[in-house]
Amino acid sequence: MLNHKTLVKISNNLGIDKVGVSLADAIQSDKLIKWLDNAYHGQMNYMARNREKRLDPRELLPGARSVISIFVNYHQQDQIPHLDGVISKYARGLDYHLVLKDLLHDLAGKLFAEQIADLSRSARARVYRVFVDSAPVMEKHWAVAAGIGWQGKHSNVITREFGSWGFLGEIITTETFDHYDMAIPDLCGTCVACIDACPTSAIVEPYLVDGSKCISYATIELEPEVSIPDDIRAGMDDWIFGCDICQDVCPWNRFEKSSGIKAFEPVEGFRSGRLPEFHQMDEDGFQRQFGKTPLERPGLLGMLRNQSAKR
Repeated sequence: MLNHKTLVKISNNLGIDKVGVSLADAIQSDKLIKWLDNAYHGQMNYMARNREKRLDPRELLPGARSVISIFVNYHQQDQIPHLDGVISKYARGLDYHLVLKDLLHDLAGKLFAEQIADLSRSARARVYRVFVDSAPVMEKHWAVAAGIGWQGKHSNVITREFGSWGFLGEIITTETFDHYDMAIPDLCGTCVACIDACPTSAIVEPYLVDGSKCISYATIELEPEVSIPDDIRAGMDDWIFGCDICQDVCPWNRFEKSSGIKAFEPVEGFRSGRLPEFHQMDEDGFQRQFGKTPLERPGLLGMLRNQSAKR
């Protein structure tokens, strides 16, 4: 049995801002099925695959008994006005997948030191698995279940301490804990600022987002050869990667703090005082400047498509 206080201590030492743990139970499927049936996933076909694994962590790790969730603040206090309203705040530093996976593996190595001391790599994978937005894991559900925060009406997880400017990651394990965290109340109250502010009406009702209408979806998930739909393009203004509007207007984000993780500071390509001139780059140049950032997801062709779609 693992010690919850030890988990918190190790996490704090690694610079993880919030950590919690919940029981690895099956998730009720109603919300996911409704979201998929309404085609709110758009062309994100991977969301419709592996439904059983998405709804039950024991399908990802046989014998799973606990889900550890972490929240890592990425907000930067540095003012970079030429990026605001253009490049989402989360995408200005190194790719969070790389950063959080390293953090989670460090956390797991220390937390499970006794359990895995004499095990091979494949045997360790039967004790725990690490996930960062790269497998069918309902990360927001597990963050809420672990008391990290609550899911806001814009669908992002909001914390009292850092607002919603954070990345989520999970460790699913066959081990149990001496203490499990409890979900905290939804503190959105009657506020609908995010719903009112969304320029494409992607938040179709509180807590339900039509991903196919979202600016982030259009600028990141659509393949570069696919044109951005007219109804989204009409609300894009200057956005060319992601969108922060629903978070910018959220009252809880008044409690934002600067991240202590250097990897999330803007990369050199964003520090010139002006927007990167993607139309003057070749693939090698793009990779040198942005190959380890979230911009690699749409790639140079996607960024050129996004930039040309602005009004």
